[in-house]
Amino acid sequence: MPFKTIDQYIKAAPEEARLKLEKIRRTIQSAAPKATETFAYGVPAFDLDGQHLVLFAAFKKHIGIYPTPPVINAFKKELKPYKTSEGAIQFPLDEPIPFGLLKKITAFKVKEITTKNKAAKTKTCSRGHKYSGGGPCPKCWPGRLKNKKHKSESKNFKN
Repeated sequence: MPFKTIDQYIKAAPEEARLKLEKIRRTIQSAAPKATETFAYGVPAFDLDGQHLVLFAAFKKHIGIYPTPPVINAFKKELKPYKTSEGAIQFPLDEPIPFGLLKKITAFKVKEITTKNKAAKTKTCSRGHKYSGGGPCPKCWPGRLKNKKHKSESKNFKN
């Protein structure tokens, strides 16, 4: 049954997972207050700036957290007691969840997304000038941005 809200998902989860799922949700929200709740691949997710921040899901014997491979690698040492794969962490249902670590992982992912988005908005022209916005570099082509004719478009230019 596809869920429309995270509340519905949590209510349908096994009883022993419900409190942990709700606390995971609150932990992610506190570390990423600008993130929005959604669903991805049929499980609860938080998105930030159009990108998946963290996904989570309840299973029979564990709760899975899916923050992407770079995060798993960055926290390899702290995640040693848990089963991990390239982009997933498994927290056993019969053990406490390290909510402090989950908060650090979420904050790391927030920083990763915001840094990537800032870098994508900044351009560097062929001469090394950094600028933002569309069009040509304002230092190399200042006349273009002021609707002045370029030298090649001038009447005085000879072919």
